Amino acid sequence: MDLKKLSGSELLIELEKLNCDLAIPWKIEDEKLSKTFKFKNFMQAFAFMTQSALYAEKKNHHPEWFNIYNKVVIQLTTHDVAGISFKDFDLAKKMESFIPHF
Repeated sequence: MDLKKLSGSELLIELEKLNCDLAIPWKIEDEKLSKTFKFKNFMQAFAFMTQSALYAEKKNHHPEWFNIYNKVVIQLTTHDVAGISFKDFDLAKKMESFIPHF
């Protein structure tokens, strides 16, 4: 995967592909790929974070996030390119794949 900061048009294309089947879309906020997930309870939120953390560690690409009870707020950016890259979209897609388990 080519590690580069995505251009504005590339961001829009990737964002549209990512969001095409999602009820709650990802957004670009403060030059980061962002989304807030809401779960039934803390245990589900924490389980989601654990699954996401294991994948992020495997890919050596770690999210900026925080958790308040049943809510997980995520911001993805690639520090090596000072912006959003394909790595961020890959991580977002993987996180979305964990959601049906909750």
